[in-house]
Amino acid sequence: MTHAELTVTLPEGTWITDVSAAYPDATFRVLAALPGSEAGFGLVEITTEDPRPVLSSMEDHEGITRLELLQAGADRVMVQFETTQPLLLFSAKESRMPIELPVDIVDGSTTLELTASRDKLSELGRQLENFGLEYDVEYVSPRAESDRLLTDRQRELLSTAIEMGYYDTPRESSMTDLAEELGIAKSTCSETLHRAEEKVVKRFADREFRETTPARVEPS
Repeated sequence: MTHAELTVTLPEGTWITDVSAAYPDATFRVLAALPGSEAGFGLVEITTEDPRPVLSSMEDHEGITRLELLQAGADRVMVQFETTQPLLLFSAKESRMPIELPVDIVDGSTTLELTASRDKLSELGRQLENFGLEYDVEYVSPRAESDRLLTDRQRELLSTAIEMGYYDTPRESSMTDLAEELGIAKSTCSETLHRAEEKVVKRFADREFRETTPARVEPS
């Protein structure tokens, strides 16, 4: 089994590319998706300063055949939609390669994390090209990860730390601030963040050294 990361660029003319390019500050998080024979169905969460013009553009796009607003907030909405242009879904369906959700799409591109055999990954690449999607291979590992790198709590804490400027120079928040923001004990916050940092640093080092360290040649 192989673990890989691909950055996929969706073609112009599709609703997601046109709308996300028009609103590059918006994040389209696909929470659920299902390909049909001629259409695709999905659940997407849209985060941006003002979602109303984004929804309007979706409604007006010919690639969207049905749109239903499920939740609405000041900077976040959730919609269910039907589209005749689910190119990413069609690519996955034809290659029989499941795509792990959620997937974030920003300004017409997304990064996919995939675990499969090399043959399956190669077939997905061919299907992406068949449907007009460009892609770059960011990372390939010969071993599959048995679990996600971070737990949900670790991901939440690391994301909050970044948003609050914990890693900025100079630092804009403290461990106490993070703990108070998430409503947890400072000791729990410190231990959880340390474990998350350890995993991220080791993953980065593993990739970096694999890419830059030349193979060792044993003396004869």
